[in-house]
Amino acid sequence: MNYNSYFDKAREASRKSPLAPTVINGILEDVAAEAIAQTEYILAENERDLDRMDPADPKYDRLKLTADRIKGIAGDMQSVAQLDSPLGKQLSATEMSNGLSISKIRVPLGVVGVIYEARPNVTFDVFALCFKTGNISILKGGSDADFSNRAIISVIHKVLAKHGVDVNVVTLLPAEREATTALLNAIGYIDVLIPRGSQSLIDFVRDNSKVPVIETGAGIVHTYFDESGNVEKGAEIIANAKTRRVSVCNALDCLIIHSARLSDLPQLAHILNEKEVEIFADERAFEALKSNYPSNLLHKASPEHFGTEFLSMKMAIKTVSSFTEALEYIAVNSSKHSEAIISENAENIAKFLNDVDAAAVYANVSTAFTDGAQFGLGAEIGISTQKLHARGPMGLEELTSYKWIVKGNGQTRNP
Repeated sequence: MNYNSYFDKAREASRKSPLAPTVINGILEDVAAEAIAQTEYILAENERDLDRMDPADPKYDRLKLTADRIKGIAGDMQSVAQLDSPLGKQLSATEMSNGLSISKIRVPLGVVGVIYEARPNVTFDVFALCFKTGNISILKGGSDADFSNRAIISVIHKVLAKHGVDVNVVTLLPAEREATTALLNAIGYIDVLIPRGSQSLIDFVRDNSKVPVIETGAGIVHTYFDESGNVEKGAEIIANAKTRRVSVCNALDCLIIHSARLSDLPQLAHILNEKEVEIFADERAFEALKSNYPSNLLHKASPEHFGTEFLSMKMAIKTVSSFTEALEYIAVNSSKHSEAIISENAENIAKFLNDVDAAAVYANVSTAFTDGAQFGLGAEIGISTQKLHARGPMGLEELTSYKWIVKGNGQTRNP
């Protein structure tokens, strides 16, 4: 199949005059309202996808939509509509001695391609953020969520057509694998490609794409309980980070505990016990828990349990003998997504926040907050774990580049 017709239409849409901010905001509000109005239809199509997936699959929860989740997605779109647009914002301005006026302003990235797996909410999020920033979006969803994605795109296109806007500002490619190959090779059509999904998907896109890629990495997330950590505070933070929603990339994968606090481990884990979290503990942590945690949920850890993104009600526990050892362990095993410390030692907190190399670092807070909406961005394209262009939750500003504006009055440059 030739996908150039999709790409040509998207590129043509990108050349049209930008819409006024009030028009964009009104359309986003209407899409949010239509999403709620079409909840029954969207959920019915989502159920067709769910019927094809094993409920035990970690992707099942990501795939699943509910009326409340659709309301939340609609609320995120409304939040995006209410945010100021970064487009045209002047980043710098200089008057040169030769009379040249040089300024730098924010502009759209252009045509943004997004490859994602069983996450139908991404369809709404990418449209909202790209549309608000004047970008054109070309989406390649996974076959697992194809019924859901097509239902969502039909809702968006209905609203765009009602407002007389070219529906090609957002395109959903066929779910077949050949579409992924075409997107990876769409030189001259796609300005940037963003993968959202498993580490294997991200690695595949990075290794095979001929167009620029922004990586939104998998989350191998640690929380370190320091020698001075507060047990009551820690138990709540750990449980929230692990169990709030296990299938998301900011969920806790490994608790690191200072050896001096092993006697407090049963209390730290009591909510995890109630939630029936399966634990893979190193030797010292296992000994501290074996009389205080259900034997069917407690196992001795193997090397493969560390540096692992579980995406389920499973987690590892690693014991360290010092704060420095905790930092070293995180440095080796982190995916540079989100890392947290639970501590009452101001010096350790400051050093952790300064030294740990991750997109988001936390002190005495659950890593569940690594999210565009929670960071005040309205929604997110993904969590970038790289350092070029964008890092952390990618919102409106991260979907822009800039250009230089140079004004003069007949100046010429001499040798």
